[in-house]
Amino acid sequence: MTAALSGCGGDSGSGEVTLKLVAADYGTGEANSSDKYWDGVARGFEASHPGIKVDVSVYSWTDVDRKVAEMVKAGKAPDIAQIGAYADYAKAGKLYSADQMLSIPTQANFLPVLADAGRVSRVQYGLPFVASTRLLFYNKTLFSQAGLHAPQTWSDIAGDAARLKQRGVKYPFALPLGQEESQAETMMWLLSGGGGYTDEVGAYNIDSAENVKTFDWLKSRLVDKGLVGPVAPGKLDRAKAFAAFTSGQVGMLNGHPTLMQEAEEKGVDVGMVPLPGAEGPSKSSMGVADWIMGFKQNGHRIEMGKFFDYMFNDKNVIDFADTYDMLPVTDSASASMEDDPEFKPLHKFLAALPNAEFYPVGKTSWAQASESIKQNIGKAVEPGANPESVLERIARESTTAENAE
Repeated sequence: MTAALSGCGGDSGSGEVTLKLVAADYGTGEANSSDKYWDGVARGFEASHPGIKVDVSVYSWTDVDRKVAEMVKAGKAPDIAQIGAYADYAKAGKLYSADQMLSIPTQANFLPVLADAGRVSRVQYGLPFVASTRLLFYNKTLFSQAGLHAPQTWSDIAGDAARLKQRGVKYPFALPLGQEESQAETMMWLLSGGGGYTDEVGAYNIDSAENVKTFDWLKSRLVDKGLVGPVAPGKLDRAKAFAAFTSGQVGMLNGHPTLMQEAEEKGVDVGMVPLPGAEGPSKSSMGVADWIMGFKQNGHRIEMGKFFDYMFNDKNVIDFADTYDMLPVTDSASASMEDDPEFKPLHKFLAALPNAEFYPVGKTSWAQASESIKQNIGKAVEPGANPESVLERIARESTTAENAE
């Protein structure tokens, strides 16, 4: 699906520059395709910047990373790519850094945690495009019927899940550790246990004592006691867990803003709280960001900077976030949404963003580490399994990938 918004295929003889932009489609169909957003941004930019055209191609998430990789390999890199990862291109020297393109006010306006997540070797190459955080969701109706209150600790989760199971709830706590997106579910639990994927100096630390303790608890207190539903966690994908929640079959699970809307549309009364930890609410939440970046190949650094300065104004940032139930990536847009009662359903997610932790996307080895997690983490909670040995295997494969860079 391609939208040629420039009206011409290339640079004209009058000295005009055409920026080639490739972006991902966040929509679920033609009605909410991201084409419409980019059409508005491109036309608005062109109207205020004579001599610069923007030619946008929008692809599905299943295709966009591969499309950009093919273009780069063929020596035809786009000027701008809005995709899921930037580190490989940055390490290969193919990207402009943020300070080579953006005005100082634009660069300074990114939320600090997102600017940090966009860095490779302390230099920012990935510009955050949109973000999301995670909260614990619970079915208020099922909780009320069972006489329960919102969980604050792991102990609360285990006790509430046992009560829900007694009352016949199909999935007292849905734990999707299948291959679809188990790296996210895993990270949420590791953070709530005081651990994470890396240590304070950025080295992989997946088999840390804190992480082992977290998975020992998950296995012994939830999985072994039959509190996670009829599907083994390693066989349960996130999409199936979310579908079960929107149909009223799940007591608790970790979720994001889009699930909130989908559940409420189906009549589920949704409660949301920060991720419970061993002793109380977690100090940090998991954040997810998608990225936009500028390639050096065509030399359009100045024109790209002007486009980014325009694209990251509050109106454009909020428009996209609002359309897809995501979170803005700038201080000013976040403050605007926090002050607007229209966005009240997102306020808890916004509140979690400044202290969120992100995947170690600045590592080119992260893709392999993430794949090892997807393939193996479900085995950590299987009957008779030893969580520590599974985490050690993932740690070993991740460190090997890191050392091979």
